[in-house]
Amino acid sequence: MRPIVRSILILSTLWLAAPAAAQDKLHYQYSWLPTGEYGPISAGIEKGFFKEVGIDLTYSTGRGSGDAVTKVAGGAAMIGDGDMSAVMAARVREKVPMRCFAAQHTYSPHSLFVLESSGIKTFNDVAGKQLATTAGNSHYLYFPLVAKLTGLDPKSVEWVTVEPAAMGPMLISGRFDGAPMFATHENFQNSQAEKAGKKIKVIPFSDYGFKIYAYCWFATEETIKKNPDLLRRFIVALEKSYIWTRDNVHEAAVLHNKRHPELSVEDSEAYIKAVLKYIFNETTEKVGLFRFDPAQLANTYNVVSQAQDLDPKQDPEQFIDMSLMPPKK
Repeated sequence: MRPIVRSILILSTLWLAAPAAAQDKLHYQYSWLPTGEYGPISAGIEKGFFKEVGIDLTYSTGRGSGDAVTKVAGGAAMIGDGDMSAVMAARVREKVPMRCFAAQHTYSPHSLFVLESSGIKTFNDVAGKQLATTAGNSHYLYFPLVAKLTGLDPKSVEWVTVEPAAMGPMLISGRFDGAPMFATHENFQNSQAEKAGKKIKVIPFSDYGFKIYAYCWFATEETIKKNPDLLRRFIVALEKSYIWTRDNVHEAAVLHNKRHPELSVEDSEAYIKAVLKYIFNETTEKVGLFRFDPAQLANTYNVVSQAQDLDPKQDPEQFIDMSLMPPKK
């Protein structure tokens, strides 16, 4: 082989290998099990959207928003997702320097799941009933406030803490009367209930006037300060992943099933369709994808401070960092 040809081949090989060598590792702590809500992340990884911006994205499944905040604060992951209330509570109560750098759910999908055979038809019907929860579950924290809105005595309900993976099966088996879950889980839980000849009824908190920011992506202030370029690239890939998923729901479900075969394509597709309405809606059109509306942010903290007995005089802007957002399109 001629020296010049050999040199060109060597240089070409090095150039092609450069992107792989330049990949920055980024570990993401999920707040929950990898249900179809995480379909856009699976799609982004499988389609190479994160690699396109130089990110080797990995993730761990979670056990609730509080657990995700704790793990990110402790350095087990660089970023996480979870209910904004967990970030607010950790920051105000424990001085954890955590901030949401992107909004996920622009309004709350918090709900109670009950069996139709239970006779529970409204929020107030859970008086005297036994409900399940998980450690750090935001539904449990918000429940007293929703109860206040409806006139229900929150002390009239008994709570039992269970493992996340056990909550759905235990509800279906009748071990307790209800379980708090996101409305986005309805199709999957009902598909499981139908196998036992049962049906689940969903009681959304939003039906009783409870409309606030829910999930966000968060990181410590130190991570945001030291890795702004990496997080900006993550948001770029995140945006591409969610928009592609919105336009290709079935294909995204197939890719999620590829990574998580325990969840069928049909269930993943239903999950994805359910979660997209909390991300692409009138709020998104108003302020932009993943951005926070100041007025809604203030209302969210007002609700959270009441629900968790936090100092109501805190500045809501301290809980977010919008500096990483790309220019609004």
